[in-house]
Parts: sequence; structure tokens; C-alpha cells
Amino acid sequence: MAYSINGDCISCGACADTCPVGAISEGDAQYVIDADACISCGSCADGCPVGAISEG
Repeated sequence: MAYSINGDCISCGACADTCPVGAISEGDAQYVIDADACISCGSCADGCPVGAISEG
């Protein structure tokens, strides 16, 4: 199941830097994960300094 970013995102970009497949991009209000490209590795969740990313 793909990961998603919630409203706690501070748009720091740390998650995008850790994604091995480039599934994370900067959206209008916060970063977003392309569910079709996400391989559910969890690297983004581990790299998020505010815990704004979870599976599901």
C-alpha cells in the first residue's frame, strides 16, 4: 500500500530526497506522493522530520 503525506507536512523536501523512485513532488500546499509510483519502501517516512508520512 502506498504512503501518503498528511497536513502536518512542513514542505521541507526531506522526503523527496529519500525516495528511490522519485514518487514525491512539491504540490500546491505540501509535498505529495504519486501512489502509482510509490513502492512502499518507507524511506520517506523515515526521513520526515515531523512524522507527516504514513502508510495507507
